[in-house]
Amino acid sequence: MDGEITRSWRDPELFVKALPSVLLQTTCFLAPLLMTFILTFQRTRDFQLRWTWDLATWTEIFSKPHYWTILGHTLFMAIACVIVCIVLALPIAYGLATRFKAYENEIKTLITFAFITDATLKTFGWVLFLDKKGGANFLLSYIGFPPETVAFLFTDWATLLGMVYNLLPFAIFTIYLSIDNIDRSLILAAYDAGASKFRAHWEVTLPLCKPGIWAGSVLIFLLGVGVFLEPKVLGGGKSPMSAELIRQTFETRVNWPLGAALTLVLMIVAVFIVLLFTRVAGMKRAAT
Repeated sequence: MDGEITRSWRDPELFVKALPSVLLQTTCFLAPLLMTFILTFQRTRDFQLRWTWDLATWTEIFSKPHYWTILGHTLFMAIACVIVCIVLALPIAYGLATRFKAYENEIKTLITFAFITDATLKTFGWVLFLDKKGGANFLLSYIGFPPETVAFLFTDWATLLGMVYNLLPFAIFTIYLSIDNIDRSLILAAYDAGASKFRAHWEVTLPLCKPGIWAGSVLIFLLGVGVFLEPKVLGGGKSPMSAELIRQTFETRVNWPLGAALTLVLMIVAVFIVLLFTRVAGMKRAAT
């Protein structure tokens, strides 16, 4: 197009504008990541770091299936959390964007409280509610159920409940933004073409809000693999996840090289899964 300006990184003005962002990224992300990688080749002795430069830490990780079992459990819990959050967030976001327009500001305010309320307070609140003598069993026994009907505290189910409760607002807001930006005339056109409400929702609304679903899924998955409070408090530490294992390795065992290596493994596997699903989704779009 005439008059279009093509700019490259050789342009001094563009380079100067990008330099602060590049320096910030390098200082706050790449430098600590490099130090973490270097740390994996060291050893600890008598709770002191020894600069040895060997592969002992990596050999331990790849020779003990315990670490990979915990990693697999972590990925399973994160994916389960994504599925549950998306299933719950879709009707909430759809209702917020279409049926409850008059109250959307009030509802947004209530959902925002989920972000600003301390996660520790919310998690321990679930412990009090789900305890054998807690509120849940009290209400059920008052209705007529047998004592201690709710008995899944300190299990993976309780951990998943805490994860979903803390991460659900991320899915609601990302999906809501996608649905709110959909041109309503497209849905009305589907109705005029004879589509039912279900078919219009399935063939028009859902495909158009896929960016929000995908953004929410990625965000929840990456946050889900890094949770450590829920498996420790609600799960009772009986089935730890990778983040809790990393915390214990750094704080309790004071084995910084092993903790650094486990951190890198978790990061690489999580990013690989996200990129893999992105690639698969891109191939499906290209095929259609």
